[in-house]
Amino acid sequence: MNGIGTLKESTLHAQLKNWYARPGDVLETQVGGYWIDIVRGDELIEIQTKNFTAIRKKIGSLIKEHPVRLIYPIAVEKWILRIANTSEDMITRKKSPKKGSPIDIFNELMRIPHLVKDPNFSLEVLYIREEVVWQDDGHGSWKRKGWSLIDHRLVDVISQQEYHSVFDYISLIPPDLPEPFSVRDLRRGLGKPNYLAQRMAYSLRHMGLIEFVSKRGKANLYKIIH
Repeated sequence: MNGIGTLKESTLHAQLKNWYARPGDVLETQVGGYWIDIVRGDELIEIQTKNFTAIRKKIGSLIKEHPVRLIYPIAVEKWILRIANTSEDMITRKKSPKKGSPIDIFNELMRIPHLVKDPNFSLEVLYIREEVVWQDDGHGSWKRKGWSLIDHRLVDVISQQEYHSVFDYISLIPPDLPEPFSVRDLRRGLGKPNYLAQRMAYSLRHMGLIEFVSKRGKANLYKIIH
């Protein structure tokens, strides 16, 4: 296994790559002009901890010739670690009240819904415990009182969920939605903020899983395509 490019990785990215790697995998090698995190036989495995826009072009190019698995972590438990300015000495470590959920993947899928439909694309979500590291270095914004976010670290992988077909995402749609339904209905069924329901509806529509059927006042109404 080869470690080219690891110096540019966040700690979380590097830890997830090491956690996911298996004997026989090839790490950090070039395929089609792109650096690939893990090559496992014919499959290309990419780990993305942030914005999917950054890899949209890369994934779109690679899936033309190769099966690509995108690994994405969602923190269902998060710890906030605050350290001193000149060392790793811990000042405080507190559990965040924020908890990720499966629906959070639509914050990123909305950026690549056309790629999700490709049979060469699959997504694997890793539900993790994460440590977020802030340092009192004086370089952060005034809103943060000078604290800077310097790293994300893996504490543990709790579980995994794979999505091989576009139809696998239907399981994330609340089962008790009216027919047809609006984004407001979706928000109520999810128990999530309106912006996330909007992103989910946008993604599902462009993935070909729901379609526009009519309007109720100013609200678009959709139905699930079975």
